[in-house]
This record gives sequence, C-alpha cells and structure tokens, in this order.
Amino acid sequence: MLDDIAIRIRQNIGLVTAVLLFSILYLLYNLAHPKGFSSAVLVQNGDEIFALAMLAMAQTVPVLASGLDLSVGAVMTMVGCFASYLLTGVAGGTPLHLEIFGLHVGLGTFPGGVGGILLGIVVCLATGALAGFVNGCVVVYGRIQPIIATLATGAIYIGIALFLRPTPGGKIDEDLNWALTNSLGDFAATLHIFDDGAASWFAPVAWIPVPFVLLVLIALLVWVPFRRSVLGRAVYAVGSAEGAAYMSGLPIERAKIAAFTLAGFFAGCGGLFLAIQTSSGNADIPQAGAYTLNSIASVVIGGTSLLGGTGSAIGSIFGAMVLRVISFFFRIFDIAPLLQPLFEGLILLAAVSIGALGVLRVKNTLELFR
Repeated sequence: MLDDIAIRIRQNIGLVTAVLLFSILYLLYNLAHPKGFSSAVLVQNGDEIFALAMLAMAQTVPVLASGLDLSVGAVMTMVGCFASYLLTGVAGGTPLHLEIFGLHVGLGTFPGGVGGILLGIVVCLATGALAGFVNGCVVVYGRIQPIIATLATGAIYIGIALFLRPTPGGKIDEDLNWALTNSLGDFAATLHIFDDGAASWFAPVAWIPVPFVLLVLIALLVWVPFRRSVLGRAVYAVGSAEGAAYMSGLPIERAKIAAFTLAGFFAGCGGLFLAIQTSSGNADIPQAGAYTLNSIASVVIGGTSLLGGTGSAIGSIFGAMVLRVISFFFRIFDIAPLLQPLFEGLILLAAVSIGALGVLRVKNTLELFR
C-alpha cells in the first residue's frame, strides 16, 4: 500500500509539488492578512484566480501534444469583447451593428432577458472553441509549427478584439455579475433559490466562492472525460512519441485539432468570466500577453513537461494558484512594483527547479524520452 502511494507520488511529483507549494503559500497569506480565512477574502481570491486557471488549462492541452499555444490570451480577450455585447440582459434585446469604413451596418437585435444571456454565453464559448479549432487546422493542415501558427492567429484575434472594442466599454447584466463573482449564498439569493440562500441545509456551503465551484465543475465535466477519452489518450501519446503513435494507428490529426479546440474553449471560459467580473470588454494587448506568459509558467509549475506527454490540467490549475498567491503577497507586504518581478521570478525559478529534481537525477538521457 505504502509502496503504491510512493510510486504515485514519484509519477506525479510536479503536481504534488504545486499542491504543497500552494498550500504553504496560501496558509502564510491568510495568516498575514488582517481578514484572513474569511469568506470575503476567499471570494476575492477566487475572482482573481479563475481566469488564469482557465488559461493554464487551455495551455496545458496543446503542451501535452508537444505544442505551445501563444494565442490563449488573445482568444480570452476576443471572447471578453464579444461578451460585452451579448450579455447585457436588456429586456428588449441589444441592437448589434458594425462600423466599416464609416458605414453603419445593422446586424439586427440580439435577444435579451435570461434567454438572451444563456444564448450569449453559448455563443461566447463557441467562439472560443472555434478559434481553437482554427488554430488546430492551421497547425495540422498547414503543417506549421504551433508556436508560429498561434502567434499569427493570436494577432488576428487581437485585431478582432480591437475592432469590436477600440476603447473599453460595453455592459454586463448586473445580476449575472453579482451571482458569478460572489459566494454561493449570493448566487442563490440572486436567483431566488434555496429560500434566497437562507435554507438551513444550504448554510454550510453558502460561503464557498462561485468561481471555485465553476472551476471544479469545468475540470470534472470537461477535462476529466476528455482525458479518459480516446482523443485524450491520443493527445498524451502524440506528446510522448508522435512516431510511435502514428505507427499504432492513433488519430494524430484529430487529436491535435481536439487539443487546440479544447484550449480555445478553456480560454473562452476565462474571457467570459473576465468580462463578467469587470462588467465590460477591453481589447487590452499587454494583458493578453501577460496572461499567455503566465499560463505557460502555470503549466510548468503544475508539473506538465513542455516536451509533451506528461502532466495534467489539474496540476496547471494549482500552478496558476501559486502565481496568483505570489501576487497576493505583494499587496499584503506592500512590495514596490519595480521589485515585484524580481521576487516573482525568484519564487518561480525555485518552484520549477524543485519539480525538475527528478530530471537532474537521471543518468541516462534516453530515459527522458521514455
């Protein structure tokens, strides 16, 4: 029994390291925070973690297939700009139009109310998945390296975002914003369910932040089934040894397209939530770039190999949490903005080095590719 546990720990040393590092850092953060271990702090942390956690999951899937997606931040930004038009919740609907070379082109009215909001959410997530599908097709059928292909498509998606929102703006339904960025109790009160959140049986879980619940649901309902599917296993096989996967008759092309499509879906989830959280759309190019780089760092901290074939989106979620907790410390200890990148870099280097100790102990370099 103990031997089996030890073997599993060695096989998932990156994930274990990320979980332990997050647990230690978050415990220290709450001990140092004046209102630590409170629901208000947990809700605020959940709101700040969710978008990066989604992008970390988005980055993980192509990396597992031995690729790299530099467009995840751009897809997130583009979907957020779409959401700022489609999730207004106005009862009479939202008029849509385009301004092309000074010409005003009407596109009709997007439905309003609850039905319109649900439809808008579906459209936004489908847009993210479609962007990922395009990435996959460019990589597979264009035979272009993923890092180059997604760099190009990312520029296109940012261009679309800038076309939609040259300046920050838009509006998100206030009830939607309040329900998804607070605790389960506030969610129930907004939707008028469970006695407006006052039901006795609901009280023990009413303090849990909605973003954490959404994160768990997406991981369980999307990532876990995908990983156990034929395509999911093919993604791991392609990342481990594409030649062997091809000789085994695995659907390599479909696996790659599925990986990038799922990445687009996860990035869309992040962009949708970010728009809901900020109640607006913003084609922020530096923000898109920062999220992309942090998603790669989260993947590495979470124990996923950039060579492909090893790792998990769950580990990347904890990697994203580690990054965010580090930024939380900057606020608590009032660290000067100019020094923040220095401390963040040192901590990240230490975390990645701990996860790479197993590689340093390898005597035969061929074992790295088994």
